[in-house]
Amino acid sequence: MQGIHYLHTAILVSDLEAAEHFYGTILGLPKVDRPTNIKFPGTWYQIGDQQLHLIVSPGYQAPLPNEEKWGRHPHVAFGVADLEATKIRLQNYNCPIQTSASGRAALFTRDPDGNVVELAQA
Repeated sequence: MQGIHYLHTAILVSDLEAAEHFYGTILGLPKVDRPTNIKFPGTWYQIGDQQLHLIVSPGYQAPLPNEEKWGRHPHVAFGVADLEATKIRLQNYNCPIQTSASGRAALFTRDPDGNVVELAQA
């Protein structure tokens, strides 16, 4: 195959309003318009050249079988300019936080549906 590049990640959420608050307000991701032919509920965000697609699935809750190491679960990862400021922002919004077990400059949080999000010093 040729011409392959990464396009987007899609994750399930049960409550679109709560998810939009987390990804749009707390994390500050910029929302983009979805194509008009897409009929299922959801929201898209642009992160650099890629996108994050939230897809509504009523009753969805992400599993977390290993509560001690969130990074060992499916997750999306974003680079941030100031990890300490990001940590303070998450704390101000009462978001759960777990630091990276590897000792690197990264932390993990969970969205309202339990999806794991990694935030690493860029």
